[in-house]
Amino acid sequence: MAKMEVKTSLLDNMIGVGDMVLLEPLNEETVINNLKKRFDHNEIYTYIGSVVISVNPYRSLPIYSPEKVEDYRNRNFYELSPHIFALSDEAYRSLRDQDKDQCILITGESGAGKTEASKLVMSYVAAVCGKGAEVNQVKEQLLQSNPVLEAFGNAKTVRNDNSSRFGKYMDIEFDFKGDPLGGVISNYLLEKSRVVKQPRGERNFHVFYQLLSGASEELLNKLKLERDFSRYNYLSLDSAKVNGVDDAANFRTVRNAMQIVGFMDHEVESVLEVVAAVLKLGNIEFKPESRVNGLDESKIKDKNELKEICELTGIDQSVLERAFSFRTVEAKQEKVSTTLNVAQAYYARDALAKNLYSRLFSWLVNRINESIKAQTKVRKKVMGVLDIYGFEIFEDNSFEQFIINYCNEKLQQIFIELTLKEEQEEYIREDIEWTHIEYFNNAIICDLIENNTNGILAMLDEECLRPGTVTDETFLEKLNQVCATHQHFESRMSKCSRFLNDTSLPHSCFRIQHYAGKVLYQVEGFVDKNNDLLYRDLSQAMWKAGHALIKSLFPEGNPAKINLKRPPTAGSQFKASVATLMKNLQTKNPNYIRCIKPNDKKAAHIFNEGLVCHQVRYLGLLENVRVRRAGYAFRQAYEPCLERYKMLCKQTWPHWKGPARAGVEVLFNELEIPVEEYSFGRSKIFIRNPRTLFKLEDLRKQRLEDLATLIQKIYRGWKCRTHFLLMRKSQIVIAAWYRRYAQQKRYQQIKSSTLVIQSYIRGWKARKILRELKHQKRCEEAATTIAAYWHGTQVRREYRKFFRANAGKKIYEFTLQRIVQKYFLEMKNKVPSLSPIDKNWPSRPYLFLDSTHKELKRIFHLWRCKKYRDQFTDQQKLIYEEKLEASELFKDKKALYPSSVGQPFQGPYLEINKNPKYKKLKDAIEEKIIIAEVVNKINRANGKSTSRIFLLTNNNLLLADQKSGQIKSEVPLVDVTKVSMSSQNDGFFAIHLKEGSEAASKGDFLFSSEHLIEMATKLYRTTLSQTKQKLNIEISDEFLVQFRQDKVCVKFIQGNQKNGTVPTCKRKNNRLLEVAVP
Repeated sequence: MAKMEVKTSLLDNMIGVGDMVLLEPLNEETVINNLKKRFDHNEIYTYIGSVVISVNPYRSLPIYSPEKVEDYRNRNFYELSPHIFALSDEAYRSLRDQDKDQCILITGESGAGKTEASKLVMSYVAAVCGKGAEVNQVKEQLLQSNPVLEAFGNAKTVRNDNSSRFGKYMDIEFDFKGDPLGGVISNYLLEKSRVVKQPRGERNFHVFYQLLSGASEELLNKLKLERDFSRYNYLSLDSAKVNGVDDAANFRTVRNAMQIVGFMDHEVESVLEVVAAVLKLGNIEFKPESRVNGLDESKIKDKNELKEICELTGIDQSVLERAFSFRTVEAKQEKVSTTLNVAQAYYARDALAKNLYSRLFSWLVNRINESIKAQTKVRKKVMGVLDIYGFEIFEDNSFEQFIINYCNEKLQQIFIELTLKEEQEEYIREDIEWTHIEYFNNAIICDLIENNTNGILAMLDEECLRPGTVTDETFLEKLNQVCATHQHFESRMSKCSRFLNDTSLPHSCFRIQHYAGKVLYQVEGFVDKNNDLLYRDLSQAMWKAGHALIKSLFPEGNPAKINLKRPPTAGSQFKASVATLMKNLQTKNPNYIRCIKPNDKKAAHIFNEGLVCHQVRYLGLLENVRVRRAGYAFRQAYEPCLERYKMLCKQTWPHWKGPARAGVEVLFNELEIPVEEYSFGRSKIFIRNPRTLFKLEDLRKQRLEDLATLIQKIYRGWKCRTHFLLMRKSQIVIAAWYRRYAQQKRYQQIKSSTLVIQSYIRGWKARKILRELKHQKRCEEAATTIAAYWHGTQVRREYRKFFRANAGKKIYEFTLQRIVQKYFLEMKNKVPSLSPIDKNWPSRPYLFLDSTHKELKRIFHLWRCKKYRDQFTDQQKLIYEEKLEASELFKDKKALYPSSVGQPFQGPYLEINKNPKYKKLKDAIEEKIIIAEVVNKINRANGKSTSRIFLLTNNNLLLADQKSGQIKSEVPLVDVTKVSMSSQNDGFFAIHLKEGSEAASKGDFLFSSEHLIEMATKLYRTTLSQTKQKLNIEISDEFLVQFRQDKVCVKFIQGNQKNGTVPTCKRKNNRLLEVAVP
């Protein structure tokens, strides 16, 4: 049966070995196999004592959730599976509770996951420390500094899509409660040569691609940039796009992060302008020119790029152009100006671009430090996180790889020293005898590089400062002279090279035997890169810039502060920075994370044993394990040790009541473990050999299985007895309930029978009383009936004569009344619907009700018409009144009328108020417009038609030009006397004007319109409303009109129309106008 066990130790359910100090046997092969086995089971973290080994999975794993953070919070380091959170928690609790400053050193080669590891450490610390508005703001600023520095300091390399090309050390400062107060970032050796040249398959720094991909068109135009990467010489095109990387989205993330960190808008704008200037510097090209004196000089091919750079930076174009063409050398108050040839001009351009970007990056770090620094003066606790380049061995290794590997040598040196120191301190603290541990001390390699007298860096500086011709070859010659006898230095000319056998060592190279292996360095470029020379003319040109940020980056360009002293070399600056870093690390408690890259393909589930073996060697993991287990391989506090193994001894199981150490002694004596295999410290037990620990684990596993069997046996017995007792109790309860049920059922039957008998007896008594009452009632009714008949007989005898005289009339009236009552009741159920157009009506039942039937039909129709009208709004009433008016005027008189009944009267068909074309016409009319329609106005002379806008207002009738909107005629309604039209199906009508009025000077108007009925009706109602007189509507196929002084007869005739249904007019003579209608 599977055992139910809660995981409370690193040793529980291990895949491989969780702590490689316990690895048995210990050799390179077992270390790699253990890492591979754990990697294949998604266990990417492994311990070497307190050191965390992290293998990059190249995919997301569900092991960083908030639940995982809570699992590792405030837990012992070895209590759960190896995890980076365990180390982060151990470091944070030591800082918070023991007041010890901490540092976390993250090392490994490019692509091993160092940057992600530093992010995980910072995110864990942010998750477990205090809460509050100010604390959350500090945490957010510390976390958001990463995207900014990654954008400007990281790049895609052949080994890593997000490789850090600078070293970063961040000190996070905490108060006494463990809440973050701020931080300080230090950067080391930005790879600024990447700005001007990138190896094949690699990219420039991320920010260049993010800016071109994510900036808006407006911002690109402002920066004088184009989105096409191929327009810029400093950007490699073969790797411009990276799979799975959205540069546009990352640009938005960086801008948001800069805002959170505290950058002002004008600062962000200035930074982007400097980035744009660096990009455009790469597009400046030079051409050779010969001067009269025979010297070669260079000229800029296309000055357009130079002009745009000067506009961005605020530099005078002539000043910058001269700085690219001439170099001024000052010595003892004398100035000598020399021309630059094309090669020197390109060198000056690239040096300016590298220095401009490098100084911008340093300014960014300082600006971030200003935002995230602690605001209080109280004493602070510090946790440092070091994310720095790993050991690099490329095909071509140059000056950058030399100083990166020098830094890793120093880190390895301090790692071994601090690890040994930690081991020795624990042995002394626990009162265990310390034995000397043999290990390789790489101090001799560090001395070879950094010795102030004959170290490689010292000789490189000496060579750079030496007068005369200085080349990389002279530097190599000097190395051959000084370092020839050093056992870790090899060159073609040194005594240790064995060049007769080693033909792989070229003449222009030297080799150093680092702790991680031999590295061959190409000497070419060492002198120039160490000099890192920027011509003074370019510094002065940058200082003269109108751009405040650029001017602040080049303080040495100020003519008032000219310093003829040569600036420090790159090597000496880096050496000093590393010395400061080492001094800082030695004051803190170290915590190590060693990152390993499983393959070169950046792919998940691939474990390249050769590549991992190489990294295991240069990380010194095997040596680290040997140092850790040189004395005792495993140590554990007495309490958890006794708690874990107490079941192996009868005296300690299940509870030990004495001191934990005494319990462990009894336990080990009972198990007969050899005394030389363990030692008792003050608070811990030390186990020398991993085999002893594994033996304890095997015994514990077997004992747990025995205990599980015992527990199962006792549990099964308890479960069966409990089941039996429950069944017995259940049977008693069921029997009691059944007896109760049976008695209740018998009682119900007796009760039911009693009720039946009672009901029958009560029924019989009731029926008997009913029979007696009915008999008594019939006797009383019989006496009453006999009396009534007798009284009736007496009355009829007395009043017989009166009944015979009026009986017929009474019967008639009664019958009539009943017939009428029946008629109305039937009509109530037969009335038709309330629709006014429903003509159904019930038939008349009796002839004498004929008039009543018709009157009732009329009243009902009037009533339902009223109900229908009551539903109308005021607007609907107006429409129906107009329709009713049109019916009275034109029904059965005008053939066009029936087709107009179904058309709603709209009035203003032209939306003059909304059409800007008629704005002038709208402004000229102040009254409400009743009709606005386009009509055809008939020419009085020839009968031809012209389109006009017909407008009717409350007081006037207006005609306007359709195209221009200009008013042609205006007629007051009081001057309109009559409207004439034919009885045909046409839209022709005439408007007669009052003789002698101003509007009648040219005569009456003739029109043709599709809405004749509506126009005539509205004109009729408006005239009646204003003049209180009815307008005469004449409907005739012949009528007279007044044209100036002549009266003309308008005659309508039938004819075939060319234009369909449109009537045509023709002037026959001075007295006749014929209108042909269809």
